Amino acid sequence: MQNGTLLAAVDLGSNSFRLEIGRLDHGRIHRIEYLKETVRQGNGLDAERRLSQDAMQRGWDCLARFGERLAGFEKDQVRAVATQTLREAVNRDDFIKRGQKLLGFPIDVIAGREEARLIYQGVAHLLSQSDERRMVIDIGGRSTEMILGQGLQAHILESYQVGSVAWSMRYFPEGQFTASAFEQAQIAAKAVLDETINTYHSGAWDTAYGSSGTINAVCEMLTAAGWPPGVVTRAGLDWLLDRLIKAQTAERLKLEGMKEDRRPVIGGGISVLRAVFDLLDIDQMVAAQGALRHGVLYDLVDRDEGVADVRSTSVQRLAHNFSTDTVQSARLSKVALHLFKLASTGMPDVHLQHAQRNLGWAAQLHEVGCQISHNYYHKHGAYILDNADAPGFAVHEMHRLSLLVLGHRGKLRKLEADFDDRLFVQQLLCLRLAVILCHARRDPDLKGLQLKWDDEPGRRFCLTCRAGWVQAFPQSAYLLQEEVLAWQKTPWSLLVSGLQC
Repeated sequence: MQNGTLLAAVDLGSNSFRLEIGRLDHGRIHRIEYLKETVRQGNGLDAERRLSQDAMQRGWDCLARFGERLAGFEKDQVRAVATQTLREAVNRDDFIKRGQKLLGFPIDVIAGREEARLIYQGVAHLLSQSDERRMVIDIGGRSTEMILGQGLQAHILESYQVGSVAWSMRYFPEGQFTASAFEQAQIAAKAVLDETINTYHSGAWDTAYGSSGTINAVCEMLTAAGWPPGVVTRAGLDWLLDRLIKAQTAERLKLEGMKEDRRPVIGGGISVLRAVFDLLDIDQMVAAQGALRHGVLYDLVDRDEGVADVRSTSVQRLAHNFSTDTVQSARLSKVALHLFKLASTGMPDVHLQHAQRNLGWAAQLHEVGCQISHNYYHKHGAYILDNADAPGFAVHEMHRLSLLVLGHRGKLRKLEADFDDRLFVQQLLCLRLAVILCHARRDPDLKGLQLKWDDEPGRRFCLTCRAGWVQAFPQSAYLLQEEVLAWQKTPWSLLVSGLQC
């Protein structure tokens, strides 16, 4: 990625949507523009975890405005990530489908631990590099992320379903501040966060950093009241709690440094923050400048083809943890990618590169389910990938890999996949053909094999075998005949010429 490239990150949080635009300059990203809108989408989740129409409309209106600002950006310059509210929402696909059109770019729903990883990256990149052991905490609208790390490397990551919006709705629904309500809110937060004591205790870190919303809001209020700037102390939190209880309601609360958008969620945020201080025996927390959106920007740089991608490391770790046959996986990947290139004439290079990388990852992971079952390993492998914490991957990216792993053998009708997506169909076909050609777990003879997409009928792939290939490899030829039948039960077809030679 060249110096001077503009990059943009969109953070679809439970309380606010944010847009950060920066310029890459020798490994650093300098802010060009920052937009924030209080959407309070987290308030729109009902008991059945459905987003209300009003909550979705607020989000769509914001994304339309962000989309206008991002006009002219290329796809690889922008990444939009959604967090806990859209992780929970059962109708999130309805919101995302329209939201992507308005924004003009894909929206990735990321898992909790992936959110934690990106938060740490954002905080760490904006701190001076040192060997200190860092604990980073981000109290969002509906989730709280905790990370232990050193330098740019996060070591332990976790996400908990407790946050300022959720706790304000539950314990301060009418904006009433009482001592008993705060006590109940803190007890409930500690019950959720209790397990953090063993991992995030004070002996595990040198400095505690607070990222984004709640902590920065508290820090600004304390600084305006004369407390030391840039830090949140236990004494400061006690003072702030006293002010809230004396005000009795959020409406009557008068504090310098408090922004209006924080007023409805300040009770829940302070309750969770005090619970964290008590559980982890924190006396002082430094307000960090970096946040999730900054981590997303730096991750865009890492995803560039010239830089190591953390997703490749995640794939290697999964393959190792499930003891896959790395020789066979490498063989399968090589054959699948070879076939994919043959069938990719006319495809844009940027699409080709991403598709090849994903296909290679699917080949590496196609046997992760073998440790559970031999006969149904593809089904178990798909389940593992759909539920694995894989740093660097969005939820939909892991699901696409799981579909490829599920579909690499057996019937195609079982796949709940979009067969109108030519790119996915081509990946799936090439993976299945590679499995057939490598069935003997040795390098296949690919001489004379050609694969192309026949754009005349529009939904047909043609595989050509050289003369004598069928006689030389009768088992492979039989499996190819079975594959032709399998594709006849989909909107696509596979034609194999030379099988009767």
